[in-house]
Amino acid sequence: MSEHVHVALEQGVLTVTLARPDKKNAITQAMYTVLAEATERAKTDPDVRVILFRAEGDSFCAGNDIGDFIAIGSQTDEPLDMSVFRFLKALAELDRPAVAAVRGRAVGIGLTLLLHCDMVVVADDALLSVPFVNLALAPEAASTALLPAVIGHQRAFELFALGEPITGRQALDWGLANRAVPAGQVDEEARRLAALLAARAPNSIRSTKRLMRDAEAIWALMLAEGEAFGAQMKSPEAMEAFMAFSQRRAPDFSRAG
Repeated sequence: MSEHVHVALEQGVLTVTLARPDKKNAITQAMYTVLAEATERAKTDPDVRVILFRAEGDSFCAGNDIGDFIAIGSQTDEPLDMSVFRFLKALAELDRPAVAAVRGRAVGIGLTLLLHCDMVVVADDALLSVPFVNLALAPEAASTALLPAVIGHQRAFELFALGEPITGRQALDWGLANRAVPAGQVDEEARRLAALLAARAPNSIRSTKRLMRDAEAIWALMLAEGEAFGAQMKSPEAMEAFMAFSQRRAPDFSRAG
């Protein structure tokens, strides 16, 4: 349990709630620690049959808390030591089914997390984006392989390179979601699907998920992405992007290259 991440187990469903609505559920490294612990528990606790990711407020997740990310990233020469990578490793190795309930904005990790979920419910009017290039960074969470595998290379490259959002209805049409419903029905539908999964034969479900995913390859790609992410994070491009973000202006990459 944490001030900004709530974890509760009921009838086999471990519900993990992002609870920082005033910041659109932007994730700090302290929050990643709790998310990692919950995801690790989902794999090891026999009472957990399904993990459900949801959020309070009008947005699922605004991505990383930029200020927190810059502060901690600047203090370490090993970005892979950051708590986010413990969470990513737990996602890569997770063999319990995962469900997500998405309303409002899903930015960066808010979208790439969905690639590790087996059932995703989005609001019709949700807005999903992966603006890593806008911040002069590199994608993460094995999304460089998982996103093209779901929606195709051209669509994935456009999402990465331009950073423009797609709607929940588009996410459904492109295969990123199982259901697109009115925002007020998202949690109810996600809980319904989680309950259905929790009632299925647990070992059969886990075997099915393990056979559908190559956890070792996914983690290896996460590590490679982490190296690229770490290099970019310390680059002049990223410093300009972060400064522009804090000053609420467009970054100027005209001298980069």
